[in-house]
Amino acid sequence: MSQSSDRNVITRPPAGAPGWESTRVQTQVTPRLGGGPADDDVGDVDIGRAVGNNTRELFVACEPAEAMVQQFDHLQPEFVAVSDLGVAASRKLLAGIAAASQRVVQKLVVRRNGAGTMLATIEFVDCPTSNGRTVRLYSTEVDADTHTRQSMARVLLGRARLGVVMVGDLPAHALTSALQPWRDTALRGGWTCRRMLFMPLAAGAALPGEIARFRAATAIEATPTPLVGRPADVWAQLCQAWNTLQQQSKPGVNPATLPLLGSPNATAAAPASAVAAPGQRPMPSAASPTPMPVVGSTPTPPRDAPLERYLHDLGQMTGVVSACAFDIMTGRPVGHAGARPGPDELARHGAAMLASMMGASRAMGMGAVVPEAAVTLGQHHLLLRPLPAHPGMALHVVLDKPHVTLALVQLQLRRLDDALLAAARQPAPTRF
Repeated sequence: MSQSSDRNVITRPPAGAPGWESTRVQTQVTPRLGGGPADDDVGDVDIGRAVGNNTRELFVACEPAEAMVQQFDHLQPEFVAVSDLGVAASRKLLAGIAAASQRVVQKLVVRRNGAGTMLATIEFVDCPTSNGRTVRLYSTEVDADTHTRQSMARVLLGRARLGVVMVGDLPAHALTSALQPWRDTALRGGWTCRRMLFMPLAAGAALPGEIARFRAATAIEATPTPLVGRPADVWAQLCQAWNTLQQQSKPGVNPATLPLLGSPNATAAAPASAVAAPGQRPMPSAASPTPMPVVGSTPTPPRDAPLERYLHDLGQMTGVVSACAFDIMTGRPVGHAGARPGPDELARHGAAMLASMMGASRAMGMGAVVPEAAVTLGQHHLLLRPLPAHPGMALHVVLDKPHVTLALVQLQLRRLDDALLAAARQPAPTRF
């Protein structure tokens, strides 16, 4: 099969795998995702090819984000994208929705054409609607390298019919930094999502103002919801926004509205095709709804947890994007504050950089003391330093370069160090 243009997602099937066909060949018919124009059963017209175990594979000859743009442009699906700011809740929410609707969390694996190298993995759930179709919910918490994950998240959120953003306990400067890439993409014209809900999982005074500035700059209908503490609250707000969009955009027709999971109307309002679609399990009855796991925010650490308090206070400092305490030997995180990069990534790369620096120090005969280092990148500073009162542990901090002065940050860190050392010297309380 020959390429029609240099921007084609798929060129040829990988050698030795005749069953891997071009995804473009498989997706020439408009999909049935949340009320698309196709009314008949057109078969498998989804992105990628089903390979079993609730997994689909998409082989690409370009960057994964560009491939998804091409797929969305071609298929024109309607879907919901669930994203996170300062909290890792979107995957938990999808798992809860899947359990409550008796569905499964599925995966789309993006691979390099020819070699088959995995580039990214996206999780999603197809939720049954009142007219027998499904609405897809994507999590933007993509498994990939940093650049691919961020670009994929922007594509998923920017091409969604409805964007849902769950927001943790972030100060104003961290919200500004997190929203900037979305604002830039929207102003460049690569953002078609016109309705976004920001759901705070923790009380914070900065969110409404930041959303107002984002809305004024982009003309996107971005609104905050009341504080949400349970998955049912998130689902209710999501359903209300989605159903309103459906009713406004499809007047006079039977829209693909979402029922409240486990509510008395969840099955009564849905036709038999929605309750027991071919190859799908039915919605749960109101008498025995499947519980959803708790989607928690990042709480304020208690006063008797010195390390948690240290990281919490560090995350509140101006210009701190993300901070992680980690074990130097294993590269495992032991505490985190802020937004992305997440704890696993910060810990892994922080341990690798420290190992490299300590190896160089030993090779030059300068000893093997854990170094303290500051690395300046294009728009960020990285700080690596041993963690006071915690032998074998270190701190990896990402700073927003335009909003910080390194000397001031290091002075503030020394004050936090003193508090952490003082807490470590206090005797443990006697327990009876």
